[in-house]
Amino acid sequence: MIQYGNSNSPQDSGGVKKNQEGQRLSLKPKNQPKAAKLKVPQKDLLIFFRQLSVILESGVALAQGITLIAENMTNAKLAYCVQTIAFRLNSGEDLSSSLRLYPKVFEPIAIGLIEAGEAGGILEQVLDRIALLLEERAKIRGQIIGALIYPALVLVLAVSVSLGLLIFIVPKFKTMFDGMGAELPALTTFMLNLSKFVTSATFAIGAPLTIIAGIYLFRKYYSSRQGRLLVDTNILKIPLFGDLLLRSEMAQMCDTLATLVNSGIPIIEGINRCISASSNELIRQTLQKSILLVTQGQELNYAMGRSSTFPKLVISMIKIGEETGQLSFMLEKLAVFYKREV
Repeated sequence: MIQYGNSNSPQDSGGVKKNQEGQRLSLKPKNQPKAAKLKVPQKDLLIFFRQLSVILESGVALAQGITLIAENMTNAKLAYCVQTIAFRLNSGEDLSSSLRLYPKVFEPIAIGLIEAGEAGGILEQVLDRIALLLEERAKIRGQIIGALIYPALVLVLAVSVSLGLLIFIVPKFKTMFDGMGAELPALTTFMLNLSKFVTSATFAIGAPLTIIAGIYLFRKYYSSRQGRLLVDTNILKIPLFGDLLLRSEMAQMCDTLATLVNSGIPIIEGINRCISASSNELIRQTLQKSILLVTQGQELNYAMGRSSTFPKLVISMIKIGEETGQLSFMLEKLAVFYKREV
């Protein structure tokens, strides 16, 4: 394992930490959360990895480069986090173990790649790959959000207009119809009764309470493993939207696994990192079952093909990659294909 600096952790007489050159850590921000709870925007993290890769390629020492990046950060929380990492590097720790202190900032896949980079002496290239991976994820996420904004606005507008008609317009027609004394069609009667219900105190109080209770019960059910599996399985069956999520998951999985394989990480460990990166419980459990079969000596395409979760194209391309010794190349092609599909 690569070491950076001495094992000593010098402190001044006042208990303020300093690095080897005697430089102090900046003052801790007042609202700085604990290391295990710290979260930062992906944009800031992407810039950090990109800058660190460039600095290392220019020949600057790792700890010194991280310190320089921290001094020019606009995000005070991340800046303090990065300075703490630089201090630990100067104290003799390696980069991957220092990053593990911030599990919600640095994902397992990033730490795994950095471990491989430290072991193989290719840390600069690995950091560049991490930056590229984060860029691709941010791009896909932005495209999906952009595609969903319009239907979301249409839905909100439709609900708002419907409620406005039921609350303000339909009651005026009710007064007019009552004065006529005529028998009304069933649909008109239904709309009048619905308007009466919407404008009642029962709806005004009950609707928000029902929504809040529904959200609470759903989150409680979804927090259980069985509930999460059931919900995530059914989400993938929703027309159009489910297919979109599946393609997005496939693009992310193939991109992640290709990056890990190219970095020299064993396939089983690579699949484990993909499990950590996936947000769908069905895909996570399918990958977990695949690991068990691979450890028993089965090929990856056979292990993944035992389930109907993954598209046949993914299984076929992985099979070709294994037979030709070009697994990472095939995974990269799959990632490009599914990114375009999304």
